[in-house]
Amino acid sequence: MRKSLQPNRALLAPLAFVLAAVSCIMSSSCNKNRGLVTLSASDSLAIVMDNIAHRAEVDSFFRHDEGSPFRRDTSITFHGINWYQIDPHFSVKSMLHHFATPETVAVMGTKGEMRRELKYGYFEFTIPDIHGVPTTLRLNVYKFTPYDGDRYILFKDNLSVWFRDRTTGTETYDVGRYVDVGVESEDPQHEYTLDFNKSYNPYCAYSSLYSCAVPRKEDFLDIHLRVGERKYHD
Repeated sequence: MRKSLQPNRALLAPLAFVLAAVSCIMSSSCNKNRGLVTLSASDSLAIVMDNIAHRAEVDSFFRHDEGSPFRRDTSITFHGINWYQIDPHFSVKSMLHHFATPETVAVMGTKGEMRRELKYGYFEFTIPDIHGVPTTLRLNVYKFTPYDGDRYILFKDNLSVWFRDRTTGTETYDVGRYVDVGVESEDPQHEYTLDFNKSYNPYCAYSSLYSCAVPRKEDFLDIHLRVGERKYHD
């Protein structure tokens, strides 16, 4: 996991967005988002502040941690993550809908290797499209299998979520992006948080030393998802 050190002052710029986000929630200018989950001013503020702290943690990890791909690959230089603006309406919740018969499917790696992952279930949520119209989407959830070796032993209860969308290959990383949701809860009614403001590039986006899972065709979200991490390399 990424470790937090001291936040970079440049990352405090999104503080200006706090007032804009709260103002939007409280004003009629947000009427275009009717049909989405209603957010109070305090809810919106909490999401924004959480993301500001998250971005500072990511920055510190990449700059200072020995596990950073920029410390392991000396041929690349870290110049900061390119983020979209934070939007509270892209932090959503969903229960995990299990497939009646989970199946092991082929997931390709970026170096051409085939991985076998368990297509375990899906999340369902509503987010705004580029016009602010509420759009309900589904996103598959995967789990590691014994074919993954050590990763299965260490992370067999983790839920993996990755996707491509209409920004992929132009504004965002060509392969796709990931969202962390953590380990599976024992409570079948548990609501997981998917904060697409924290959607991120896998390490292969920065360095050729790494291989990462490529989202399958069915992991495509038919929407311009302009939140989270943008392309790193031009």
